[in-house]
Amino acid sequence: MTTELGHSTVAPVSRCAWAGDDALYVDYHDREWGLPVADDQRLFEKLCLEGFQAGLSWRTILGKRDAFRATFANFDFHRVARFTDRHVERALANPLIVRHRGKIESTRNNARRVQAIVDEFGSFAAYVWRFEPAVEGRPRRITRERLARMATSPEAIALSKDLKARGFTFVGPTTVYAFMQAMGLVNDHEERCAFRERAERARTDFVRPRTG
Repeated sequence: MTTELGHSTVAPVSRCAWAGDDALYVDYHDREWGLPVADDQRLFEKLCLEGFQAGLSWRTILGKRDAFRATFANFDFHRVARFTDRHVERALANPLIVRHRGKIESTRNNARRVQAIVDEFGSFAAYVWRFEPAVEGRPRRITRERLARMATSPEAIALSKDLKARGFTFVGPTTVYAFMQAMGLVNDHEERCAFRERAERARTDFVRPRTG
């Protein structure tokens, strides 16, 4: 684009409304959100951080993500599963993270539950992707208004229920749907978002993990 004076300008990039103009949100939106993930460690991290977000903003959690990673062994669930009560107390004393005993103990508990899932399904990813919604069940158009009414989904409710039955905590349907959005199990980039097509291509090319 060129102005009348001949100076070039860059047209603004259209993004999902939630990204706003916050640099941390924009970077997260552009580089991560909605791209499919099959890495067990990243899936575990996101599920835990969504649990920590309960009652807080995602901006708060995202700003503390490096501190969370340092506290929870980069979310290596095998290591977190071995955390002792001393690890829990140390985390509770860390002012750089959300110091909520229930959520910290939940992270340790959920790490152990993930280990059991890996033993059963071969990977946490293979288990999680079994709950990917069918295309025909998804909305035709994703708009800001539609997203405001989509706090969860039947598949998120089913995954939440199954996780709870397996002993997971802080995995309510809303938390689980936010996890599914971020990890690319659904493409909830708005129709007007410049990154929706990229996410859709990534989902098309993505090889779904299989049990075994």
